[in-house]
Amino acid sequence: MELFAPEALAALGQVIIADLALAGDNAIVIGLAAAGLPKELRARAILLGIIAATVMRIGFALVTTQLLAVTGLLFAGGILLLWVCWKMWRELSTPHTAEDAGVEALANADLNADGAVATGVPRKTFGQAALQIVVADVSMSLDNVLVVAGIAREHPAVMVIGLVLSIALMGLAASFIARILSRYRWIAYLGLLVILYAALKMVWDGWHELEPVLMQAMG
Repeated sequence: MELFAPEALAALGQVIIADLALAGDNAIVIGLAAAGLPKELRARAILLGIIAATVMRIGFALVTTQLLAVTGLLFAGGILLLWVCWKMWRELSTPHTAEDAGVEALANADLNADGAVATGVPRKTFGQAALQIVVADVSMSLDNVLVVAGIAREHPAVMVIGLVLSIALMGLAASFIARILSRYRWIAYLGLLVILYAALKMVWDGWHELEPVLMQAMG
């Protein structure tokens, strides 16, 4: 079967690592947005964020694979993922105080034993938190679907598994993954390397698709 070919299995491994890194990153952003809310509103905001991220992943998955077949958009998607890599690198190399608050908000537990849950985060209204969550979900869900499509576009079965996994991770295990990534930072760095590889491959392949069109237009 195509799924068990060495190239497909390698792509599947890369997709799983990228899905873990991006799902954890998305979950922490949701937790951070909700951390500024009163305790009684926090769980509602987190649930909203996870549902929105799940729905957006499904929506983007339905159109992204078709869009990447359009000449030039594979190259543009690669450039977008390079920006995602830069953003992830900056997040990984900055202090984790705020991130810890996001993880605590997701878990609704005092993980650092400081006597309070998600401290040190500015207060906000439910509307402000919901807007922040939805905007972040749009960006990060598109990133996730682009990564999966970029890695596995030559292996349709792997692409489907990767997209289903990314949806399942956000819907069922967001809090758990966020805690794992917060404790084991090397998983996030490994995910960053996989996403960087996918971005460079998309730029390379996209350029080779685009170059004949540009040459023809210039000629």
